[in-house]
Amino acid sequence: MIFGKIKPFLYLGGFYVLLSSLLRLILLFHPITTGHFDFIDIIRIFGIGFINDSLVFALASSFLALYFLFLSNSKFHRPWGWVILGLMVLAELYIAFYPNNIFRQYGGVVAELAMIFVGIKIICFALMLFLPKQRRLIRNINYFIIIFLYVLLIILNLVSEYFFWNEFGVRYNFIAVDYLIYTNEVIGNIMESYPVIPLFSVMILISLIVSYLIFRRTKEELEILPNISQKLGLLISFVIICSLGLFFLPKLANFQSKNNFTYELQSNGIERFAYAFSHNELDFFKFYPTLGIQKSEKLFLEDFKPPVLRRKINASGSEQKKNVVLISVESLSAEYLKHYGNQQNITPFLDSLADKSLMFTNFYATGNRTVRGLEALTLCIPPTAGESVIKREDNRNKFTTGSVFRSKGYNVEFLYGGYSYFDNMKSFFGNNGYQIVDRDSFLPQEVSFANVWGVCDEDMAKKAIKVMNAEAKSGKPFFNHWMTVSNHRPFTYPDGKIDIPGDIKSRDGGVKYTDYALRCFFAMAKKQSWYKNTVFVIVADHCASSAGSTELPIDKYRIPAIVFSEGFVKPQKFDGLMSQIDLMPTVFGLLNFSYESKFLGQDVFSDSYVPRAYIATYENLGYIRDQQLTIISAGKKIEQYTLQMEKSNWPDQYNINYKEILTKNQNRKLIDKTIAAYEATSYWLKHKNLDQ
Repeated sequence: MIFGKIKPFLYLGGFYVLLSSLLRLILLFHPITTGHFDFIDIIRIFGIGFINDSLVFALASSFLALYFLFLSNSKFHRPWGWVILGLMVLAELYIAFYPNNIFRQYGGVVAELAMIFVGIKIICFALMLFLPKQRRLIRNINYFIIIFLYVLLIILNLVSEYFFWNEFGVRYNFIAVDYLIYTNEVIGNIMESYPVIPLFSVMILISLIVSYLIFRRTKEELEILPNISQKLGLLISFVIICSLGLFFLPKLANFQSKNNFTYELQSNGIERFAYAFSHNELDFFKFYPTLGIQKSEKLFLEDFKPPVLRRKINASGSEQKKNVVLISVESLSAEYLKHYGNQQNITPFLDSLADKSLMFTNFYATGNRTVRGLEALTLCIPPTAGESVIKREDNRNKFTTGSVFRSKGYNVEFLYGGYSYFDNMKSFFGNNGYQIVDRDSFLPQEVSFANVWGVCDEDMAKKAIKVMNAEAKSGKPFFNHWMTVSNHRPFTYPDGKIDIPGDIKSRDGGVKYTDYALRCFFAMAKKQSWYKNTVFVIVADHCASSAGSTELPIDKYRIPAIVFSEGFVKPQKFDGLMSQIDLMPTVFGLLNFSYESKFLGQDVFSDSYVPRAYIATYENLGYIRDQQLTIISAGKKIEQYTLQMEKSNWPDQYNINYKEILTKNQNRKLIDKTIAAYEATSYWLKHKNLDQ
């Protein structure tokens, strides 16, 4: 009996393996597949490919196995049917009306999707509970829908794999993972690039036909439902099969070939996607234009004095061992401050503090994620393709701002109101010599408000004062890096603190509450003995949004950065172009630190500084210099834009327009500079040249 239940899996699996093999054949003769294949290569492509596809489908079919495991008539018997239905209704009410439920904490459409899913389950369960005579019909409809979804996803995935190969000549990689993150841009590109409606119509029609054929040949499996022993056998079988899949798929991925096309063709796209998701570095040397590492190193380092990676920074004045508090503020775009034209008065404290500080008015974030900002402020290196170094496996013993402070006898700590395991922060900072103060460090009485991201910034400010007071008593100077959390979706914070209620969940409210929390922090800090001997550095970790009409809209990457120290740092504005990676080397310069540096950021007040900035997504790597933006992308693509800036009536506010330069007029020198910066950085990271 249990073996009869395997028929749906055999039909679906056979369909998937057949189409996957057909796709391999098509890709083998694709114009982009330029490799030479001998008989052994062909055997590898289709032999190993067949095994890969079979194991991947076995894992993917677990959802169908769960469906069969939960097939039962007994669950509709009294009182269990009523109990289950009641629990489902309570779950729907919880999602729909409880304002801080777990789904709404993440914002977007997550809560709506959860409501739809649970709502459909309620309807189906209720119909089968109250209409027992129609139970078989309803079960057949559900079964057909499941088969249809499997078939549609199989076809959709294989079509997607073809177009991905057509673009990059490889199976899914981190670029495909990136596509999930930038859905608006990707969907827009697909809509403009392909005949989406006809294509989807054909896929749906084929899926309906194939689903009907499979349904007609397997629907008798629902006539007699499996009993407990049969379900146990099915469960054990799938646990074994899935275990084999999880064990052998990584082994098969190690079957490399001298011909990269052979390796890519024998691979399975879904398995490659899962691998890319967990191994988050995009191979620069495989997908981006290169100059050769010797040329890139020389070209990149010529902007440094001396032009070497490890160089001695010699200060001209006496060293100032002042405490340093670096506050990286979540998602604080420049556009939120009055200094950049905002008229909503949502950052009154930061606007007032900026007038008393060294303010960098033409300052750009390296990326659009917190880990990118933390990377830029801690490692002081340009962003590299793929995921931030912070989230990579090899992220320990790097040359960091913390290591410079430690060499000067400082206590070094990272403060975060949430759980620092998120985004691998705990691993990164812990493995690079930082002591960590996070959500786990709080006593219950220290928390007045918290959401999914952590305690509110006001609570973190109070905790930070306690930490700094304790450090001050040690007799050693301290460097504390505090990462705020309140200006992050869902934008909830304590009521009664600002004039925007916390339950509105608006970004403006999140910005204004963080500004209020910083005011509270400085009010408390001013009463401490260590205050006048402290340099405060306030900077955004990244911009609030990076969507725009170009791949890298630089006006969206503009963020505020200020350095404040009463009686030490002279209030002034620095209008020169600079990158987020330059901030901490500039602070070291203000402190007159002499040290050996591997930073790729520079002190903007040094005679050798060359104005430029780096901005990037996971895939697009940008270089701003001499009023031009050069972008290199996967697929060895190069684009270049002229940046036209017009001063507005508001202080420090620029309107930035783009004009694409034709290929024949591209500035080759700036293209080489762009490639050199990213190629050299990628090489040094790969070969641990940027370690301590």
